[in-house]
Amino acid sequence: MQFNIPTLLTLFRVILIPFFVVAFYLPFTWAPFACALIFFVAAITDWFDGYLARRWNQSTRFGAFLDPVADKVMVAIAMVLVAEHYHAWWVTLPAATMIAREIIISALREWMAELGKRSNVAVSWIGKVKTTAQMAALVWMLWRPNEWVEYAGIGLFMVAAVLTLWSMFQYLNAARGDLLEQ
Repeated sequence: MQFNIPTLLTLFRVILIPFFVVAFYLPFTWAPFACALIFFVAAITDWFDGYLARRWNQSTRFGAFLDPVADKVMVAIAMVLVAEHYHAWWVTLPAATMIAREIIISALREWMAELGKRSNVAVSWIGKVKTTAQMAALVWMLWRPNEWVEYAGIGLFMVAAVLTLWSMFQYLNAARGDLLEQ
């Protein structure tokens, strides 16, 4: 296996996961900022590793496998943390919806790949907008420096939940013929 900068950035993101969880639980006033900052750095590496892999033509099978796993694990853990912090249905329900969507679409992509039709459920622009809204909302909800940032984060979290459902229905619609075939 060949390690390159994009793959090392992805591994770095995986390594950051326990640090942002620990920061979340630290009993200091600066802990929410530290948690949000670590998550933000991880989110930036998510964009940057893919960009560099394409730009430098350094895509690897390992990187192609690990990148979406690192992203989904990082985001799912962040959602669990914010759901625990807010302990409210209006945060937990969107978080559960977004986590469920990731499981459904990952399974759909794997199944479509077995059929040789992986490109039918390739990442769309709405998925990229959803991810951006989700990451920004999670940073703000982890940081919580004041109520306005929290409200903005929660509002953006709701937008991300709507985009999550929209993109899921797009992917399911794209695979509908194969899903309903006898």
